[in-house]
This record gives sequence, C-alpha cells and structure tokens, in this order.
Amino acid sequence: MPRTVRDVVFVDGVRTPFGKAGPKGIYHETRADDLVVKAIRELLRRNPGLDAKQIDEVAIAATTQIGDQGLTIGRTAGILAGLPQSVPGYSIDRMCAGALTAVTSVAGSVAFGAYDIAIAGGVEHMGRHPMGEGVDPNPRFVSEKLVDESALFMGMTAENLHDRYPHITNLRADEYAVRSQEKAAKAYANGKIQADLVPISVRRTNPEAGETGWGLVTADEPMRPGTTLENLSGLKTPFRVHGRVTAGNAAGLNDGATASLIASEDFARENNLPVKMRLVSYAFAGVEPEVMGYGPIPATEKALAKAGLDISEIGLFEVNEAFAVQVLAFLDHYGIADDDERVNQYGGAIAFGHPLASSGVRLMTQLARQFEEQPHVRYGLTTMCVGFGMGATVIWENPNFDGGSK
Repeated sequence: MPRTVRDVVFVDGVRTPFGKAGPKGIYHETRADDLVVKAIRELLRRNPGLDAKQIDEVAIAATTQIGDQGLTIGRTAGILAGLPQSVPGYSIDRMCAGALTAVTSVAGSVAFGAYDIAIAGGVEHMGRHPMGEGVDPNPRFVSEKLVDESALFMGMTAENLHDRYPHITNLRADEYAVRSQEKAAKAYANGKIQADLVPISVRRTNPEAGETGWGLVTADEPMRPGTTLENLSGLKTPFRVHGRVTAGNAAGLNDGATASLIASEDFARENNLPVKMRLVSYAFAGVEPEVMGYGPIPATEKALAKAGLDISEIGLFEVNEAFAVQVLAFLDHYGIADDDERVNQYGGAIAFGHPLASSGVRLMTQLARQFEEQPHVRYGLTTMCVGFGMGATVIWENPNFDGGSK
C-alpha cells in the first residue's frame, strides 16, 4: 500500500547553558548524561499536554561515546529523565552535526509514519571527554595519502581554509568574531536567549579556599562581551606559526546539551503542541577532510536543490561558527556580506560555545525564535561544518509567515 509522506515540524527545543571545558568550567563536576536529563525534563515541563507514553523515540548524539556519554545515551538518558520504559532510545554520531543528524533521522521516521513524535538532541562534555579521546585513526589514512594529516586537527583545517581563501584575512576573521560577541550580548540584554535555557544546579569546588558548594547556572559561560579588535589582535595562533586562527575567532572547547521535540504536523495540531518550524529539506555533503569548514557550501546547494529554492529566498541563516573563516567562506560563496542582518542575528558559537554534538539544536532554537518575531520571513536554514570533511544543512519554513508584509 503506498504511503503518504507527512509534514514534519519542530515543536520545541531547549538547551543547557554552555560551559567552558576543563577544571575551571561550570560543569567540571556534572555528568554529561545528567545534562541531557535536565534538557529532556524541561521539554516535558514546557509541554504538559504531551503524554510521555506517546514519545516514540529518543535520539541523542555524542561525538565521544564513552564514559557518561556512552551506554546508548538516548536510552539511558530517557530512563533517567523518567520517561516510561516503553520509550526506546539510541545514540548517534556525526561529530559536530550530531544533534542536527538526530533531528533529521527522527524526522525521516516521522515523515514515513514510523513515529508520531520523538526527542532529538545531543551532548558533549569536552571537559570530561576531550575531542579525539580514545580514537585510533587507521594508519592508512596518512600512509596511503587518503587524507592530509592536518584533517585530524580541526584548527589546522581552518588554517587550510584560510589558504584556500587568502582574501579572508586574520583581521576580517577577528572583525566577524567581535560582531558575534556583540550580537550575543545584545540578544541576552533583550531576553532572546534565556527563554530556551534550562537552569542547571552544579557542584562547585574552590581548591584554593578548600570550599565546596552548589550554584545555579543560568547563562552561557564562554561569552566575552566587550571584546574588541585590539583584544583579539595579540592572541597566539596555536595551529600554525604566523597563522590566522586564534582562540578569539574560533569556538572554544565546551560542555552542554540540547533536546528538541520533532513531530508530524498533524500530531502536533491534534495534541495542541506548538508548531515552531516546518521542515522543508535537508542534505549532507562530503568535502576534502583537510578543509572540512567548506562543507556547508555543497550541503546547502543540495538542500536548496531538493527544496526547489534559491539562496535569495532564505530570509534567515543560523550558521554554526566553529571558526570565523568557515562562516566567511560560506558567505563569500553566496555573495552575502559579512555583516548581513539575516545571518546569526543573536550571535553564534564564537560567543556561546560549541559543545560539538549538541550544537545543531541550538541553531534551531534560535531560528525558531527569530521566525516567531519575524513573520515576514518564510524560509530559514541551519547549517554547519562537520569534522573529517562534511557539511550539513536543514531548511525550515516559518509557520507564522504572513505573506511577506512588514
């Protein structure tokens, strides 16, 4: 019997505040799975009309799937969050695009009719599990020259991208980074970010004072409001002598979790759940691993072609800022100005942080809020580069679209 593809919608999304990885970070003594649990519980609290028994799946991404990010975290976090044991779950890995892939994976199942509603998200505790922990790259990658050795180090791939786009200077990257910090600070000041954050209780230790206590985290830790070009100009270039990539024009090493509800539009309407975005298309693309930051360009081309849209029809962009050069290369390719008001209106990962597998849903929650505020915009996209040479793009439609009147 032929099946009808169902419309898929983004119902809701939340995230923990993002923290700095390491002993001084806010989540140093907080488990990764507990961050996911808090996000899932907040989704249910915010949507009391949803019976947890109706949830068909829990897909949670993590790049380093060991320790408190292992043990099929989608299943274990669901149980820890109090979901009925009848709700299944699984884990997923596409490095930086983990949560984004969790969303597209469950979306495909919703469209097919296997699920009515599912939870999709991601977590990365880079303080407990540094990038690359426990991995064993096959020596053939280098010995047979399948990839350039620099592909294994994300900062070096960003330097390679600067080589490919020599007109994207260190100064231009720093200017972009300053704007990201300024936009993030403005978004916080205007209350645009806080509504999607889950407050997290954390245990804190002060070794110097010999004190231990509890605190409540309610804001992103990596942000540096007041950053100036002068601040950034003197930073070291750790990936290459006289390079162009610094800690100031790149996302840091971070901890955090995200979660979202993805459903069929019919199910959402029937159960009085919000419909914040409607899925239009998505695509993934591979590129040379040593210039992985180029990935969003072909991924976006594929997603636009599948949707029958032109880049000029996209009214809002949420581009993950792993590195400023990666965003600038994307903008240059599409003829978009560095300071185009459609791009990362609330700032991006350079300010908020980038806990790898969790970031895709952060892009979506920010786009959903912008859709709500800007009904004259019909289409928006979320896109990101992915380690080892990939890109990922999802195009969304604004359910609040009013026909374009302003």
